[in-house]
Amino acid sequence: MEQSALRKRRRALMKKIGDGIAIVATAPEQTRNNDVLFPFRPDSDFYYLTGFAEPAAAAVFAPGRAEGEFLLFCRASDAKAETWDGRRAGLDGACGTYAADQAFAIGDLEKMLPLLLENRAKIFYNIGRHPSLDALIPATVAALRARVRAGVKAPVDLSDIGAILHEMRLVKSADELRAMERAAAVTVAAHTEAMRSCAPGMMEYQVQAEVECVFRKHGATAAYPSIVAGGANACILHYTANNCELRGGDLLLVDAGAEVDCYAADITRTIPVNGTFTPAQKDVVDIVLAARDAAIGELRPGAAVNRYHETAVRVLARGLLDLKLLRGSVDRVVDSGAYKKFYMHRTGHWLGMDVHDVGAYKVDGAWRTLRPGMVLTVEPGLYLFGGDVPAGLRGTGVRMEDDVLVTKSGNQVLTQAAPSTPAAVEEMMAR
Repeated sequence: MEQSALRKRRRALMKKIGDGIAIVATAPEQTRNNDVLFPFRPDSDFYYLTGFAEPAAAAVFAPGRAEGEFLLFCRASDAKAETWDGRRAGLDGACGTYAADQAFAIGDLEKMLPLLLENRAKIFYNIGRHPSLDALIPATVAALRARVRAGVKAPVDLSDIGAILHEMRLVKSADELRAMERAAAVTVAAHTEAMRSCAPGMMEYQVQAEVECVFRKHGATAAYPSIVAGGANACILHYTANNCELRGGDLLLVDAGAEVDCYAADITRTIPVNGTFTPAQKDVVDIVLAARDAAIGELRPGAAVNRYHETAVRVLARGLLDLKLLRGSVDRVVDSGAYKKFYMHRTGHWLGMDVHDVGAYKVDGAWRTLRPGMVLTVEPGLYLFGGDVPAGLRGTGVRMEDDVLVTKSGNQVLTQAAPSTPAAVEEMMAR
């Protein structure tokens, strides 16, 4: 992300916090086993404001501070440690490369915090996300209050910075959208490769390898654990074991997305393992695609964010009646919630730096209205399991998911190039 975009974000944040002070820490490193760590991924809020991807760091934003408003606490340069674990920006890099006004060793944060908080009215930070800050900040405030007779004023208000930052993150800038378009393009290529390579007898993890190989070839990583679910495994919404053999005649559901510069894509496609849908499978796929297309049609500026889910539910309800899996009318099926037996999740979510991105869906008790720059997934599905499902459909799981940008004139499907209709999928698999 360009430093000019990051500066703009920081200025917007500091304007919103006024005479307060904000403290945002990155994510801690996590142990995988013994002395092996998981690959590090920075905290999204922290990275959104700094572009700094190293662990053990925190940023302080202090509007009006004469010595500098943007302070970055990070690991100091250490030749010996860098020989083992890789290069660090160090304090010079924090200022030179990442445009901090001042930089300090991360170990100095506790010592400097009283000076930074003194005479500030309000503190903003991610309450409950970082246990170390949850302990340090209230303790520092208490210590400052003990000095009131010396004329020291302590902050009187602790606020969750998410109320500000997550509203900022909800509407994407041109820089963010370029990263998301890149993530979408890489993900389209990965799903296309999965269609080309899929064949009976493969293991689910082999298809996963084809998908994630494309991610890595394009300099991306997986935005979340890939779901590669053959047959009835597709009826498990968050299936990630990916260890079963693919059988001819079954469907394969692949839910996988690439992450580029900490921005995610999220695509699901359902394909026939042997390259050809049965008539019964095609019927289910067509229902889900009709729900997807109807839902996408509802995404435009000024529309309530829940409307596209309600539209998809009605299309799926009609489809379940046509399949004779439910009885009654569409209104009855929807109002009673009977459809939830076969469709138990929402039709989508915000998408951005987090695959389930931040941002409230309701504001003051009412559903939020959509604005240009918001990005959502659209992912209706049907999961047909249970003894009352006819044998020909039992164990069929279908989900079709795309990423959609709300524009000034309507919407743009960022992932449209990924084949989804039965004809397009079968053509791609035949190549």
